[in-house]
Amino acid sequence: MVKRFARTEASPADHRRSWQYLWRFFRMIWAVSPALTLWNASLRLIQAVLPLLLLYVGKEIIDEVVRALADEARTIDRPDHPLWGWVAIEFGLAVVQNLLSRAITLTDSLLGDLVNNDSSVRIIRHAATLDLYQFENPSFYDKLERARTQTAGRTALMSMVLSQTQDLLTVAFLAAGLVAFNPWLIALLVLAVIPSFIAEIYFNRESYSLTRSWTPERRELDYLRYIGASNETAKEIKIFGLEAFLAERFRSIADRYYRANRRLALRRAGWGGLLSALSTTAYYGAYTFIVAQTAMGLLSLGTLTFLAGAFSRLQGLLQSIVGRFSRIAEMTLYLRDLFEFLALRPLSQNHAGKRPVPRPMREGIRFEDVGFCYPGSETWALRHVSFTLAPGEKLALVGENGAGKTTLVKLLAHLYEPTEGRILLDGVPLCEYDPEDLRREIGIIFQDYVRFMFTAAENIAIGDIEQRTNRSRIATSAVKSLAHAVIERLPQQYDQMLGRRFAGGVDLSGGQWQKIALARAYMREAQVIILDEPTSALDARAEHEVFVRFAELTRGKAAVLISHRFSTVRMADRILFLENGRILEQGTHEALLRQKGKYAELFRLQAKGYL
Repeated sequence: MVKRFARTEASPADHRRSWQYLWRFFRMIWAVSPALTLWNASLRLIQAVLPLLLLYVGKEIIDEVVRALADEARTIDRPDHPLWGWVAIEFGLAVVQNLLSRAITLTDSLLGDLVNNDSSVRIIRHAATLDLYQFENPSFYDKLERARTQTAGRTALMSMVLSQTQDLLTVAFLAAGLVAFNPWLIALLVLAVIPSFIAEIYFNRESYSLTRSWTPERRELDYLRYIGASNETAKEIKIFGLEAFLAERFRSIADRYYRANRRLALRRAGWGGLLSALSTTAYYGAYTFIVAQTAMGLLSLGTLTFLAGAFSRLQGLLQSIVGRFSRIAEMTLYLRDLFEFLALRPLSQNHAGKRPVPRPMREGIRFEDVGFCYPGSETWALRHVSFTLAPGEKLALVGENGAGKTTLVKLLAHLYEPTEGRILLDGVPLCEYDPEDLRREIGIIFQDYVRFMFTAAENIAIGDIEQRTNRSRIATSAVKSLAHAVIERLPQQYDQMLGRRFAGGVDLSGGQWQKIALARAYMREAQVIILDEPTSALDARAEHEVFVRFAELTRGKAAVLISHRFSTVRMADRILFLENGRILEQGTHEALLRQKGKYAELFRLQAKGYL
C-alpha cells in the first residue's frame, strides 16, 4: 500500500531564519557550563595560530640548512648553531599541538555530553506542559520526533561550529602571511571556492527538505522495524504470518526514500566533483607562480616552502570551511526543530492556575453543559454533559465503545480542557487550580496503562513518585491491589526488574500487570479515584476481590468506575449511561432496570451470556 504524505520544503528564508537559532544554541551551551566553554574557546584560539608558527619555523629550518651547506666553515655540528634552536622550537610546537588537540577533544566530548543531556531534559520537561491531545496530532508528533531524535546531531553541530571558528582564525593568520608576499593569491583562492560554497548551500537545503518532508515515512519505518522484531508483537506476527507483509511494506517505503535520496546524492556528487576540479586548478596555478619566482632567485627555498605550505593549507582550510559551513547551515535547520518544539504552548492556554485544591472537597466536582471536540475534528466526543460527583460518591460510567467515557474521565482529571461549558470543583473552575496540586488529588488508572520497564517498587511508586523510597507505603498499596502476592513470588521481589527489555527482567501476565497498575492508584492518597476498565485482564475471583476491596478502600472518597461488565457497576451509588457523547440515562442499577431503557437492554443481553 502506497501512502501519500504532504511535503514540506525548506526555503532560502528558512535558512536565513535558522541562523538566529545558532546564537540561542550557544547561549544554551554557555548556560550548561561556562567554565568548559571558556576552556574550549581558549584552547582553540591557541591551536589556531600554531599552523602559521610551524610553517614559519619550517621556513627558517630550510633556510638555515641552505646557509649551512653554503658555509665553508661547516659549523652546523656546534650545539649553539641556530638550526638546532629552530628544530627545538618546532619539536616544542608539535608537542603543544598534540596536547592541545587532545584537550580540545576532551572538552568537546564533555560539553557535548552536557548539551545532549540538557536538551533531552528540556524536551522531557516541556513535553509534560503540553496538552494531551496535542500528542494525538500527527503533525505535532512529527515535530516532537524531529526534536527528540536529533540530539546527537546537535552535539556534532557544537563541535563543527567551534572547529569552524578555529579554522577561520587559522585562515586569518595564514592569509596575513600570504598577503605580505602577494595579495592576489588570496583573491584567487577565494574566487575558486565561491562556486563550491553556493553549490553546498543549495544541496544542503535540498537534503534538509528531503529529510524533513519524509518524517512521517521515517517514523513509519521505525515503527515497522520495532513491531517486526519485538517480544510484544512476536506472537501475532507468528500466528498471523505477518513477516512477509511487514517486510514488503518496509521495503516499499524504504525503496521510495532511497530513490529520492539517490537522485539528490548523484546530483550533489557530480557538481561537487566539477567545482572541486576548479579549486584544484586555482591552487596549481598559484603554486606554479611561486615555483617560477623561486627558480628566478626572487624567493629562497625556505620562503617557497612557507608559501607553498601556507597556500596548500589555505586551500584545504577554505574547502573544509565551505563544506563545513554548508553542513552547519543544514544543521541549524535542525536546531529550528528543537527551538520550535520548545516554543510550543498548550492549545488550551489554561494552565496558569495557582489556587490550592480544598482538602477535603465540600461540594464535589460539577460538569455544567460540557462539550469536547478534538482539534481538527468536526465530531463532538462529548456534548451537553451535566452531572455532579459528590464527595464520597461512587459513580459508574457505562456505555458502548466510543460513547465518550474515557474522554469524560480525561476532562475530569484536567488532562483535557472542555471546548464548551465548565467543570467546577467546589464551585471554582478547574483551570483556576494549580494543575499539579489538582492532579495529586486524583488517582487514575487507564485501561491502556503503561508497563514501565522499572523495578516492581518503582512501577507502583509511579502513582506518587515523591514517595518512591517509602517501601512501607508501596507494600501497602500492593496489598490493596492484590499485587503483593505477585511480587512476593518474584526472585528479587520489590527490587525485581519487570519486563524483558533489560537484563534480568521478568515479564508478568496481563492480570499481574493490571494488579501492579491498580497499586498505583492506591499509592496516591487522592480524594478522587478513577479506574478505567480496571479488571479487564483479571479472572472472576480476582475481579470480585478487587471490587470488594475497592468499596472498602474508597470509603469517604469520590470514585469513578468505567466498566463494560454490568455485574461490577452495581456497587456504584449512581450509574451514568453514555451514548454518542451524551448522557442517555442515569440512576442506580435498580432504577435503570425499572426504566427498561438502553441500560436494561444491554444488561439483559450480557446476563444471557452467563445462562
